[in-house]
Amino acid sequence: MLKQRVITAIVLLAVLLPALFVANPWPFALLTLVLIAAAGWEWSRLNGAGSTLSIASGLTLALACGAALIGGWTLLSVSWVWWLALLLWTLGGTWVLRLGPGAWPALPKAARQVLGLAALWLGWLALANAKSIGVNFLLSVLCLVWAADIAAYFGGKAFGRRKLAPTISPAKSWEGVWSGMAGVLVLGVIWMLIERNMHVDSASLYARLQERTGMVGLVLALLFLSVMSVVGDLVESLVKRGAGAKDSSALLPGHGGVLDRIDALIPVVPLALALRSL
Repeated sequence: MLKQRVITAIVLLAVLLPALFVANPWPFALLTLVLIAAAGWEWSRLNGAGSTLSIASGLTLALACGAALIGGWTLLSVSWVWWLALLLWTLGGTWVLRLGPGAWPALPKAARQVLGLAALWLGWLALANAKSIGVNFLLSVLCLVWAADIAAYFGGKAFGRRKLAPTISPAKSWEGVWSGMAGVLVLGVIWMLIERNMHVDSASLYARLQERTGMVGLVLALLFLSVMSVVGDLVESLVKRGAGAKDSSALLPGHGGVLDRIDALIPVVPLALALRSL
């Protein structure tokens, strides 16, 4: 299993890094389009769609992303779209988690399909838009999610006592959530210190928030994004538990599926763009 995880991670990095750092935004947009289409296929399968409909869902999502790319939407920063995503994730995410894994499969299948595919489309559009802003900005958002996840894992292992959502994800604890928040704050401070002494292609999310909202606003925004990364993770865990699945698929050997790797990114990137527009 460890060997599989390492090989898969190396292959993904070998493909992702060139697309990330090339000046032209299209390679990154196309690569993430393929990944999001795969995630759309996984989502449909988890929500009871048959093989043909799941493939059709993935292809439809790919076409929707392709239309946005050709139409130039990935270069536009339409703030109301990101604020709508923020509203949907804060209210909708809370509602879904309150439903619990038992009630989720009882919702109309069509509604579950549309909600998930719309969230994935918005997540892809936000990723492509963030890349068009600059690599430093995009990396600052991606690393925020990764730092929250890593710090939460180790903090939960070391200090976890109180379960966060035992019916959804028994391994998660409140201590892990707080550790994730602390990790994000530390990352933000270190990132801004390094950024001040380096030539970068764009301001990071942290620098932008600090400039627009001050240190208090920056801290509150980072804590909020850290929490929303947990919400994204829990929503996917709830859907998997409702479907009786351990992983979203086996597309990434040793890592599960694409959704398993991007669940926390899907809400955070659009919300980071919303906060950037302040």
